[in-house]
This record gives sequence, C-alpha cells and structure tokens, in this order.
Amino acid sequence: MSVFSIEVGLAILGLFLLALEAFMPAITRRTLAAISMGGVAFAFLLFLLVNKSATQMPEFLQAYQQLDTLAIFYKGFSLLITFLVLWLTSQCAGYLSKYTVDGRLSEMFSLPLIVCAGMMWMAGAKDLVTVFVSLELVTVSFYVLVAFARKSALALEAGVKYLILGALSTGILVYGIAWVYGATGSLTFEGIAKALANPETVKLPVLLGAALLLAGLGFKVAAAPFQMWVPDVYQGAPIPVTTFLSVGSKAAGFVILTRVIDTFFIQGSLIASEVHGLLLVGGALTVLLGSLPAIFQTSVKRLLAYSSISHAGYLLLALSAHGSTRLDLSAGGVVAFYLATYLPMTVLGFLVLAILRINGGGEDVTDFRGLAKRSPLLAFVMTVALASLAGLPLTAGFMGKLFVFLGLVDQAAWGALAAAVVGAAAGFYYYFKTILAMYTSDASSSSQPLPLNLWTKVGAVALAISIVVLGVYPRPLQSMLMESPATASAAAH
Repeated sequence: MSVFSIEVGLAILGLFLLALEAFMPAITRRTLAAISMGGVAFAFLLFLLVNKSATQMPEFLQAYQQLDTLAIFYKGFSLLITFLVLWLTSQCAGYLSKYTVDGRLSEMFSLPLIVCAGMMWMAGAKDLVTVFVSLELVTVSFYVLVAFARKSALALEAGVKYLILGALSTGILVYGIAWVYGATGSLTFEGIAKALANPETVKLPVLLGAALLLAGLGFKVAAAPFQMWVPDVYQGAPIPVTTFLSVGSKAAGFVILTRVIDTFFIQGSLIASEVHGLLLVGGALTVLLGSLPAIFQTSVKRLLAYSSISHAGYLLLALSAHGSTRLDLSAGGVVAFYLATYLPMTVLGFLVLAILRINGGGEDVTDFRGLAKRSPLLAFVMTVALASLAGLPLTAGFMGKLFVFLGLVDQAAWGALAAAVVGAAAGFYYYFKTILAMYTSDASSSSQPLPLNLWTKVGAVALAISIVVLGVYPRPLQSMLMESPATASAAAH
C-alpha cells in the first residue's frame, strides 16, 4: 500500500457518502458522521504506518508527485484538520440542519473527504498542472460548502462572492501558468528552476508570469490586496466550513506557495530579488490590513476572519525570510511550523463560537459576556486560544511569531518587522477585548449554564493542552520539519 492508495480511498469514500443518503434517505446524521470520521481516522492510522518512500508510489505517478519532508507533513496535516472539521460538523449537526432545505447534511460529511484528497495531492505536486487540478478539486468543493446553509441569506451571499472571485483568481492563475510555461518551456518546478538559473532566459515574460501566478495564489491564501472576500465569506459560511477555510484551505495554498517560492529563489534565479521584495511588501501589507480593521470589529466571527488575513501576512513574511539558520529550518519549514501552531487555536476558537450558536447565542463580542459563569471550562479554553492567537508567551502562537520575527531580523528586513510588530500589538487589543468580555457580565448577560457533552469537553481540553505543549516544548515539531542533509543539498543546487 502507498500513500496514493489512502488518498484515492478517501475520495472514493467521499463519493460513496454523497450517494448513500440519496439511496438511503433514512440514514441518520450520526451514522454519516461516524462513517466519515472513522474513515479519516483509519486513513490517518494507515498514513502513520505506511512506507512513505516515493518508490512505493505507482510508477505512473512518480513523475508528478514527491514525498519529501514537507509533503509528508502537509498530507498528515490535511488528514488531521479534516477529522477536526468533521468532528465540529457533528457537534453542529442539529443547528446546521435548520438552514438546509430538507434537513440533510450528507455534503457536509462527504465533501470534506474529497477536499482532503485534493489537499494531499497538492502537498506532493511536482508540476503546475497537478497543482491546478488539485487546487480546483478543493476550490469547487468549497463553492458548495460555503453556500450549504441555503436558508441563510448570508450563506448564499457568501457563496456567490466566493464563486465569482474564485473564478476570477483561477483565470489569473491559469494565465500566470501559461506565461511561465511560455517563458521557461516547462511546467515542472525543477524545469522552471533550471530555466530561471539560465542567463539566456528572457526575464520580463517570466517575471510577468510569476506575478500573475502569485496573484492567483494570493487569493487562495487571503493575501493583500486579494483579501477582500474573507470577512463576508467567513461570516456567511457555516462555522465548520469557516474553520476548514481558515486552516485547511490556507495550508493547501501555502504548501503550493512554498514550492513556487523555492523555485523562484533557486540559486542564480533571474527574478529572486523582485519576488523577495514582493513578498516583503505583500506580507507587511497583509498583516496591517488584517490587524488594523480587526480592532473595530464587534462580530467575533468577522474578527477571526481579519485575524486569518493577518496570519497569512506572517506566513508570507516567513516565506520571504529564506528560513533561519539558528532554527535549522527552511522557509517552508517555518511556514509549516506556524500552520501547525495555528491549527489548534483556530479550531478551538471556532468550537466555542459554535457552542454558543447551538445554544441560541450570537456571534457578537457582547454575546460572550458572562461566559465564565455559564461555562468556566469554555471560557478558559477560549482564553488559551485567543491568547495564543495574540502571541502570548508560553503558547503555540508565540513560538510561531517568534520564528517569523527571527527570520526577519536575520535578513535585516526592518520595515516588514515593524509592520509585524504593529500587527502583533493590535492583536493583543482585539483578542483580549473578547477575553475581557467573557469574564465580565451585566444585567443583560445570560446566566443559563451551557450544556457540554463528554466528547466536546475532551476535544476542547485536548486542543488547549496542545497549544500549551507546543508553546513550552516545540522541539519535537521543529525536528520533524528539519530537512535531511540530502534534501537540503538538492535544494541548494
């Protein structure tokens, strides 16, 4: 068995679940949730046990897929976030069914499996055609998921906006791929890198293609100035879908960006300096356009949307830093580390928001008033999540930002570092504004206790513990992402 067999199995299981409810309308949501979550858990177990050598893949696939350190990490990451999204969907099932036409949720349990397969294929892509096909598999599935709550006007609006802007970004991406192919004569990352290191390559066409390619991918990761869709889409989409977009879609976009940027930064590249400057300016702008508007948000869901934009900016700055020798990580390793720390705190934040919605609450900051009295456990884990998102020491978020800051210091990018510091300072204000609301109450605050089942408590506590563990002892994760000497030597040449 190879990793490819696991990916195909997930896609087949997703299609099976999609058809299952059509032929068996009496099947319960609990059964669908159990099958989908069980399938992903089994796939993750197989992924841990299977031989992860590229030679174990089918021969026809070896020209299109690779299994290096980053590919293995992102494939495992995709399985983990998919399982958490399915778990969150099962928690919200009763609430979500009120906004569907017939009360069915089969797409919410089947399409994430197809998205997961697409993200896993993206993680190991060796050429731009594989990138495009995998990316569109993920994006088209998200078109359906975003607009899934058909009785909600906000969901329909979010779906239309995401569809239109997504189609536009796809056009830009394909146009960029065409220009890169025309300028370099290759669609593989290796072939493009060789052409960029060749002084006979004409610079202007490949630079235009690179700019269009980065613009198309910039939409997928919510990088400025292509981030305008994020607040409205995040607010309108169901909470599990928003979580998937915030973590899974972002990770999928950044693994491709990592491959593309590594190609553009090959030794002797004709366009390395221009791309480096674009990343610094784009990253700094994204941090500011995410952090500063978040200060004025009263909706926690929109606040987390702007927060997602800000974190995308930090990830772009990490890519520009070429890694940090003191951390023994490449730029892609720093990005992967940051995303690993971003996962538990984001999922935990949306989980608490979902529980409030299930129990009749809203998404405004004022709806969090008195949460510490209604559920001390939820208030505590939400405090851990928001403190980590802000970058408080001894949390996972602090380590992620620290690695980015060290990379910027190493390359003396003081302007970008100043923007990152301003964004971090603004984050402390708007995150702790929500924390303060949870521990204050007034006459209008509800005092009714929030019911929590055992699995909700276990999941919330496990996510909170992982945030603290990664903040106190990040070395195992850091070691996992270190490149082998052979890989590093190959990348250098």
